[in-house]
Amino acid sequence: MMPWQNDFLLSPLFAITLTLGAYQLGSYLYQRSGHFPLLHPTLSGAIAVAALLASADLDYLHYVQANQLLVFFLGPATVSLAIPLYQQYHLIRRMIKPILVTLIAGASFASISALCIAYWLGGNTQTLLSLASKSVTTPIAIGITREIHGLEALATGAVVMTGVIGLCIAPFLFRWLKVDDPKIWGFCMGISAHGVGTARAFELNTTAGTFSSLALCLTGTFSAIAIPFAVTLIRNFY
Repeated sequence: MMPWQNDFLLSPLFAITLTLGAYQLGSYLYQRSGHFPLLHPTLSGAIAVAALLASADLDYLHYVQANQLLVFFLGPATVSLAIPLYQQYHLIRRMIKPILVTLIAGASFASISALCIAYWLGGNTQTLLSLASKSVTTPIAIGITREIHGLEALATGAVVMTGVIGLCIAPFLFRWLKVDDPKIWGFCMGISAHGVGTARAFELNTTAGTFSSLALCLTGTFSAIAIPFAVTLIRNFY
């Protein structure tokens, strides 16, 4: 490989183009398949990127560093979810008590259940720390994992898989339980499947998307406070 080719493959231009191109390809396949969950662009795009990096023998850390511009915009994109929240404020205000109860119960169960399963399967301490934030949207999960000294790559992978699995299972579960209220549908998707679930909720309707956005933001806020506090408490206790 020529030196200029190696420089190009390690450049932000290549990394950002690859990321956006893989996402567009995944989005096209997702639309053509009739929104088949396993072809969601978050998963299919990630697989495409991983396959290309492996085939070209490119270092993943270099790829991530070159993508810092896109990583930066994850934060503002999450904050922009405040717009639909404001538009549906009248509904949210009337449901504040069930929202808070569901938030605390759902977010706590999402983290604790993952830790219990990982511990039962023999996961080490760093693996457990990396999975603690698996039900939180990516930029917040990265921040939490960095603070508690987990593995950011593992946490990001867990976040993606959690979203896709939630996307696959939730519609069948809602039909089985006969849940058709878009507010309940959306809020549960936001807690269990974060950004991926929120995108799917907006495909259903604006109300579902708004409540999913609310759950995503509240779960991220609650987890960003509760998880580091719990980890610090456990470390001090033991």
